[in-house]
Amino acid sequence: MRLSVIDIGTNTLLLLIADVERDGTIIPLHHGHVIGRLGRGVDEHRTILPETFMKILELLEDFAETSKRYGSNRVIACGTSALRDAGNADEFVEFIKRKLGVEIRILTGNEEAELTYRGAVSEFLEGEKNSFFTVLDIGGGSTELTVGQGMNVLSKHSLDIGCVRLTERFLKTSPPSSLSMSQTLTAIRERVSKIPSVSSNSRLIGVAGTVTTLAALDLNLPEYDPQKVSGHELTYEVIQQTSSKLRIKTVEEMKAYPQILPGRADVLLAGIVILLEVMSHLNIQAITASDRGLRYGIALEEARRIP
Repeated sequence: MRLSVIDIGTNTLLLLIADVERDGTIIPLHHGHVIGRLGRGVDEHRTILPETFMKILELLEDFAETSKRYGSNRVIACGTSALRDAGNADEFVEFIKRKLGVEIRILTGNEEAELTYRGAVSEFLEGEKNSFFTVLDIGGGSTELTVGQGMNVLSKHSLDIGCVRLTERFLKTSPPSSLSMSQTLTAIRERVSKIPSVSSNSRLIGVAGTVTTLAALDLNLPEYDPQKVSGHELTYEVIQQTSSKLRIKTVEEMKAYPQILPGRADVLLAGIVILLEVMSHLNIQAITASDRGLRYGIALEEARRIP
């Protein structure tokens, strides 16, 4: 079955077109990545802005057209934190369905964590089917940390901190002031402190734009390459060094890096601070980047439904 999976996140929209087999084999054919900023203003107003309706529709129309060109048998769209928080989420979902014929499934925090975990670890299971993994997903509106063994989820934690949410609350200037950085750290530590410790032999895997952008920066890639990014290990020290460099730059200066997409430059620092605080709290010195995650987890879920 040829499947298109769309992840409608708070900051980004991601597309995976893949051939999916009943045994769970996923053969990716196309990846799409655009900055939609669905969650702009949602933290403050709990509402998706009217202009955002039209912007997301246009981006989804492009994804639908791409899916048509590839001959997808089915298009599945899922929404996460911003749609969980927005008071007019049902109106937005109905708008997209009426205009495009695509129905958006709004995932709970637990569903998002489990699907992201299975999608992320699926590329690291060879020879490690019984190994322990901890998957960190730093999103625009929330951060999920999921612990498991092999493909089995053992525990999951969803925190209401994300790179867009924190940027809109505290990091409103670039470079940010010392006070705003202090406020950001306080907000993060308050929530991260509630995460229980994980086994020292658990491998930490990071999905979503913060970690993959850091991997692309560390590799000095002239353009984003998911095959090179996935599996790349980042140490705490390297992440901290990158954070110190970016901390003193303006958004415009960060856009000069080819590895940082224009729509990510203003929220990247918040994501890095979340990452460093989680690693510090868990006393983990390295994280492995994964370009997979939620889209692959949904594809695996669909594979089990193939008759």
